[in-house]
Amino acid sequence: MDIVSWNVNGIRAAAKKGLAEYMQERDADIYCLQEIKAYPGQLPPNIRSIDPWKSYFHPAQRKGYSGTAIYTKREPKSVKIGLGSHKFDSEGRMLTLDFGDFLLYNGYFPNGTARKERLDYKLEFYDFFLEQLIRQQQSGREIIICGDFNTAHRPIDLARPEENKNTSGFLPQERSWLDKLIAAGFIDTYRQFDDSPGKYTWWDMKTRARDRNVGWRIDYFFASSGLTDNLIGAAIEADQPGSDHCPISLKLK
Repeated sequence: MDIVSWNVNGIRAAAKKGLAEYMQERDADIYCLQEIKAYPGQLPPNIRSIDPWKSYFHPAQRKGYSGTAIYTKREPKSVKIGLGSHKFDSEGRMLTLDFGDFLLYNGYFPNGTARKERLDYKLEFYDFFLEQLIRQQQSGREIIICGDFNTAHRPIDLARPEENKNTSGFLPQERSWLDKLIAAGFIDTYRQFDDSPGKYTWWDMKTRARDRNVGWRIDYFFASSGLTDNLIGAAIEADQPGSDHCPISLKLK
């Protein structure tokens, strides 16, 4: 199984830059998109439904903001929109498909840079989500989580860690939540295959940071440890244009 995750920074903008063509050429089994910034009804028919994938959407209540989508060739057993909390679900940040042998969470986690209230919101979202994950684990489920986590975990995961030590996205309390996720039995799948520096998934467009590879690795695939033997490969597809993020992918047997 080949799964791609991508913060498209606006699905309508991405469509004009060849999103459907990319998906058809790349031909993954599942595409998990974040920051779609649109309701399904605002999308042209050839984006709302892209053959041969079935599509699911969780838009934010606020227009032109946040939102998640999944396109899948494999039929899920069930679909869950949100986390079951209006406080978090109004922003369209989590979409979950149950495939029986595993749960797939597609998340667009909050950004905490705007003000202290948003950082607090981000940390509350993190904790609420982790509680749900642990409950699912305790019930015996295997889990894959993908998306834009809006946090770089280790100094190797951003180009300028020292300059950003007081910036949301690399604060100790944000990074420690990723430690908790790993302690709970989840694997940072990319680092299973590549622990080299200079591998990023987001670059600031205003400063043309992508041209200089001054970036952050804030997009991840985490998998529950029971899936370790199923992992075949993980990649950062940094050459794919169309957003300030690039796609990442995970392959499983």
